[in-house]
Amino acid sequence: MATRKNIVRRSTASKKGKQVSGPSVAELLLEIGVEELPYQFIVPALDSLKESVERLFSDQRLTVQSIRTMGTPRRLTIVVDGLAARQTPMTKEAMGPSKAVAFDQTGQPTKAAIGFAAGQGVAVQDLQVRQTPKGEYLFATKHEAGRPTASVLVDLLPQLVSALSFPKAMKWNEAGVRFPRPVRWVMAVYGGSVLPVKVAGITAANQTKGHRVLGGGKWVSVRDAVSYRTILERQGVIVQPERRRELIEEQIAAICHKAGLQLNQDEALLDQAVYSTEQPTAVMGSFKETYLDVPEEILITSMKEHQGFFSLRHKQTGKLAPHFITVANNRVKDMSLIREGNERVLAARLADAKFFFDEDRKVRLEERAKKLGGVTFHQKLGTMAQKQERVRKLAGFIAERVPSGQTEFRHIAERAASLSKADLLTGIVGEFPELQGIMGGEYARHDGESTAVAKAIREQYLPKAIEGELPETEAGQVLSLADRLDSIAAFFHVGLVPTGSEDPFALRRHATAVVRIILEQTLRLNLADAIDRATSLVADDGFKGGADSQQVKQRRITDFLFERVRHYVRLVHGLREDVIESVLKPVTGPMIDLVALVQKMRALEAVTTKSDFDPLIVGFKRAHRLVEKEQWTREPVDAARFQHPAESALHQTVMGEQQQIEASIQAGAYDRALDALVRLKPVVDEFFAGVMVNADDQAVRSNRLSLLKEVDDLFMAFADFSQIVVQGR
Repeated sequence: MATRKNIVRRSTASKKGKQVSGPSVAELLLEIGVEELPYQFIVPALDSLKESVERLFSDQRLTVQSIRTMGTPRRLTIVVDGLAARQTPMTKEAMGPSKAVAFDQTGQPTKAAIGFAAGQGVAVQDLQVRQTPKGEYLFATKHEAGRPTASVLVDLLPQLVSALSFPKAMKWNEAGVRFPRPVRWVMAVYGGSVLPVKVAGITAANQTKGHRVLGGGKWVSVRDAVSYRTILERQGVIVQPERRRELIEEQIAAICHKAGLQLNQDEALLDQAVYSTEQPTAVMGSFKETYLDVPEEILITSMKEHQGFFSLRHKQTGKLAPHFITVANNRVKDMSLIREGNERVLAARLADAKFFFDEDRKVRLEERAKKLGGVTFHQKLGTMAQKQERVRKLAGFIAERVPSGQTEFRHIAERAASLSKADLLTGIVGEFPELQGIMGGEYARHDGESTAVAKAIREQYLPKAIEGELPETEAGQVLSLADRLDSIAAFFHVGLVPTGSEDPFALRRHATAVVRIILEQTLRLNLADAIDRATSLVADDGFKGGADSQQVKQRRITDFLFERVRHYVRLVHGLREDVIESVLKPVTGPMIDLVALVQKMRALEAVTTKSDFDPLIVGFKRAHRLVEKEQWTREPVDAARFQHPAESALHQTVMGEQQQIEASIQAGAYDRALDALVRLKPVVDEFFAGVMVNADDQAVRSNRLSLLKEVDDLFMAFADFSQIVVQGR
C-alpha cells in the first residue's frame, strides 16, 4: 500500500487573540489552591501555566481572546477570556493507495481500499479518486464539527496541572501528581458553571478559600473572574500581584516619609514581599544603634537573607538607620505585636552577626590563607590554595602589562590576590556567602593592609551580574580579570566547558565580565598574553587535561571570549554582524587588544554609510576572489611588465597610501586608515575597466595578480573585508 500523507485543513481557524464576541464565547476561571508555596516558585509557575494554556488550546483548536494569570502563595490562577464554545471545525484529508491498487479489473474495491476506508472511518463509497503528480490516488475526506469546549476542558485541565514542573516537588496522595506543596482544592468555572474536572485526586468546584487568618477558613462561592477578585478581597486576599506591589510601595513610601528615612532599594526583596503575601501590610521596626558598629553590608544582608526585611537610610547623611521595614501577611488594628516579634527575631540575628564579625577579626587574613589547602576548589582542579596562588601569579603578570604597571602596582595586585580567598574561612562568609570579597576587604583593612589592597580584595567579584557595577580601582580590575581568566582556563583545561544552555560554572558570565572590564575601563592589555599565561599556570599545577595542545586550548578560550565580544558589541554598540566578523576573523596572532578591535569595528561601521563604500567593497571582493582562486608565482610586482596606464596608477596609489594606512592603524587612527582605503576606489575601478587580469601572456597575468595581491594585503591589514555584505551581493 502506498505511504499515506495526512493533510489537515482548518476551515474557519482564527488566529489566537482574535476578538470573538456573542454567546458563542465564555470565560474560563481555573484556580489551584495549595499549601503556601515558596515565593520563588510562583512567577515561573504562572508563566508556565500561561504558556501551556496557549499551546494546548491552540493544539485543540480553541480560540481565545486573552489569557491572564494571578497568584499568591496559596493559589495559582488563570483566566481565559473569550473562549470559544466549540473547537474550530476541521476538514481532514488523507491520501491512500493508488487507483490501480485500490480497484480490481472489474472496478470493485480491493482489500487496500477497504482497509484504507476503515482506517479513516469513512465508507468505501465516500472515497474520492484524484489526479496527483504521481497519478490517480484515493483520498478520504472527513469533516469534524468540533467538540464542545466544556468536554475538551475536562480532558485538558488535568494535563495543565500535571505538566507544571518545579525545582522541587513532592507527592502527598495516591493521585501521584508532583507539586512543591500539596494541592488542597481546585476551582474550575466555565461560563458560570462548574467543570467536572478531577485534578490531583480532587474534584473541582466553584468554591475557594480566602486568607488563612482574615478569611476564617470559610469556603466562598464564585461565578466568574470579577466576583472571584471581589469576594477574595472581602476574605482578605488581594489576588493580583501587581496590586499587591503597588500597595506595598505606597505603604513603604508613607512610612519613610513620616519617619524622615529613605528605602534601601532592592527589587528582589520587593518581589519576595509581593509573592510571600496575600494581604501585605508594611510595618517599621527598630534595632539597637550599637549594631551600627558592624559593617552595613552585614546588617543589610542579615535583614534581607534571614528575615526578608527592607533596610533604611537617613535622608540627610545616607548612612544606615537603626530601623527596618517588614511586610506582614496580615492586617490588624494593632500591629505592635507583629513589630515587636520581628524586632526580637532580628535582634538575635544581628547578635549572631556581630559575634561572627568580632570573632573573625581575631585571626588575620594572612593566617587564614594558609589553611586554604583544606578547601576544595573543584574535585578535578585541586584546592582553593592552588587557585589563589595561580591568581596571584596571573595578577602580577597582568599588572606589569597595563599602562600603570609599575613595580609598586604589581606588588599591590599580588598582595591582594594572595589574600583574596582567605575570607572563605570566616564565620560571616560561612553564614552569608554573598559577602565574599566584601568581608575580605573589610578584614584586610582591619589587619592594616593598604587601602589599595583592601579595595582590590573587596572588588574582586565585580561585576556580580552581567550588567552589575565594575571594579573602580585598577588593582580591583586586575584581580577580577586574573580570577576569572584562571577559572576559564582551569575548567577548559579539564574539559568542563559550557555546552548549549548548560554552564554550571558560570564561565559565560566570567567571560562577559572580562570583556566588560577591558572595554569599559579601556584597559590596553594584550589578552593573548594573559590567556597564554593563565593556561600555562593551570598546566603547571599538573591537573589531568584533555589531549589538546596548549595552543589549541588557548585558541578555544580566545574563541569563547570573542563570542562574548560579539554579544557585547551587538548589544551595546548595535554593530552589524558582518562588520564584527570582518574585524575578529583575521585575529590569530600573538596580539589581542580588545579596545583596539572594538574601535576598528566602530570606525568600519561608520564608513559603511559612505556612498563610495559599497562600490569599493565590490571591487575589493573581485580582487580578493581572483587572488584566492588563481594560481600564480606570487612574485613581487614588476613595473616593467605593465601594459596599461591603469596598472601603473593602481600600483603607485597603493604604494603611496600603504605607509599612511599602516601608520594610521598603528596609531589607532582607524578612521584615517579607512578614508585612505576609500580613496583607492577610482584607481581600482579604472584597473578593472581597462585591464584583463587573465591575460594570455602568463608573465603579464602573474604580474597583474601580484598587483591585486598588494591591494588585497592593504585591505586585509585593517580587516577581512570579504566578510562585509554588500546590498544585493
